[in-house]
Amino acid sequence: GDQTCYLFIPRMKVVLGAAKGLAFLHVGPKPVIYRDFKTSNILIDAEYNSKLSDFGLAKAGPQGDKTHVSTRVLGTYGYAAPEYVMTGHLTTKSDVYSFGVVLLEVLTGRRSVDKKRPPGEQNLVAWARPYLSDRRRLYQLVDPRLGLNYSVRGVQKVAQICHHCLNRDSKSRPMMDEVVKHLTPLQDLNDMAAASYRPRSSPRGKARR
Repeated sequence: GDQTCYLFIPRMKVVLGAAKGLAFLHVGPKPVIYRDFKTSNILIDAEYNSKLSDFGLAKAGPQGDKTHVSTRVLGTYGYAAPEYVMTGHLTTKSDVYSFGVVLLEVLTGRRSVDKKRPPGEQNLVAWARPYLSDRRRLYQLVDPRLGLNYSVRGVQKVAQICHHCLNRDSKSRPMMDEVVKHLTPLQDLNDMAAASYRPRSSPRGKARR
């Protein structure tokens, strides 16, 4: 019904706009690495159009045959890619990891780091990682504020994108233009809401375009 995605789709519109912004920075002979991508750096208007702000930590990306840029570790804890934190090696895939964290925040309604939560849930990525690849437990990640007004298929797709973006191996993460391609169909979902979904039935049989 019309209520299926009235809260879910606006969130997808916001993250798609941000993804397009990162993809634009990453393309061309002189890529730019945003370096401090996080939720608070996304500006949103009344129509849920989004754009990136605060390019203070942006860095020229590797050129020619170089694979990375070495730099002092700056950014925000909870969003920075693990290889960047450990080695100072920065690539466009570092931004992809940060985007995965933001997408996970949007899906769960949680902050990347929240000291008020129980010890095992304070770091969002560490807590969520086991759920992302398990469809049977995936619903436990979804922001309770969405109620049952979200697309089951959409949530599965978002979780899949998060899973790939948050890959510990930076080379295995997708490029941002690939992320844009996978997020775009989620702007116009027309499948059943979670309220209509019965886990005992086959998900394949329930999903429809």
